[in-house]
Amino acid sequence: MNNKKVLVGMSGGVDSAVSAIMLKQQGYDVYGATMELWEDGKNESGCCNISNINDAKKVCDMLNIPHYTFNLKDQFNKSVIDDFICEYEKCRTPNPCIECNKHLKFGAMYEKAKELDIDYIATGHYAKIEYSEEFQRYILKKSNNKTKDQSYVLYNISKEMLGKIIFPLSDFESKDEIREIARQNNIIVASKPDSQDICFIPDGDYKNFLEKNNIKSETGHIVNTKGEVLGQHDGLYRYTVGQRKGIDISSANKLYVIKLDTDNNNLIVGNEEDLYCKTLFASNINLLLIDEINEPMKVKAKTRYSAKASSATIYKIENGSIKVEFDEEQRAITPGQSIVFYTDDGIVIGGGKIQ
Repeated sequence: MNNKKVLVGMSGGVDSAVSAIMLKQQGYDVYGATMELWEDGKNESGCCNISNINDAKKVCDMLNIPHYTFNLKDQFNKSVIDDFICEYEKCRTPNPCIECNKHLKFGAMYEKAKELDIDYIATGHYAKIEYSEEFQRYILKKSNNKTKDQSYVLYNISKEMLGKIIFPLSDFESKDEIREIARQNNIIVASKPDSQDICFIPDGDYKNFLEKNNIKSETGHIVNTKGEVLGQHDGLYRYTVGQRKGIDISSANKLYVIKLDTDNNNLIVGNEEDLYCKTLFASNINLLLIDEINEPMKVKAKTRYSAKASSATIYKIENGSIKVEFDEEQRAITPGQSIVFYTDDGIVIGGGKIQ
């Protein structure tokens, strides 16, 4: 019988509920924990609203396990919301879930576990952690459920922590299996839909959110790739690379945002073929599989969560940054998003922020 203690991040959803069920069945001493992150407790879309906290408590009661609620609003504001606003001020497109995973779900949560003398933390993420004899370390790998694999948003957690993290759902290949386990155990959230929104912007209107947080509109030129002025934009933060809708310009061809030229406050637009390129630079590198990159390295890389991993070569350059050369052109590489590197068999090498 396993008597190790594990603190399960309970979001009020079915994935975390089934994770707790499985760990309990495996003999762990299971404790549930939910983070209070966002001030607007009335919102019903995010992952940390009052309704979801109550659902998490009910699930823990049904499973007869303790439940903790941690107030981490200040840290969430500093590490996630402030970063989100700052990135948009720089006309970059951030991924707040990656920052939340690093600082809250696998940062603050682990510190809370240690305070409670609990050995492991667990979440309902679709990813896999195992010990590799080949690499002599714990490794992060893609989940068996390729359509829901979340290894991309987990690349930024600390490699020293991997041996203390459990992903109970790593071997499941469909969400239907998860919901069936919940139904078999009479869990109230068995049919609850997945949360899709940024928790602190439940209505999805990030532009309004930014303006409420003092980002000011500054008009400038919309120009084509030849530098010809086509019209006016009302603030670069309102646009992202690859965007087509919202460009208020009459044109015989569909226009896409190609680049946000912050030096000249110009929005550069062009045809879809102008979105493709092979080279990018990344900083804020976090390596999990290796300790450093000394020589050019062949990898599979993806530039956004929904992108397909493509063959590339990565090179270490000055200041700890990395140059990435793809074998084939990639569409809409976006500053502020993350690039994640994999081996051919799906092990996460590491990743960084696209510059």
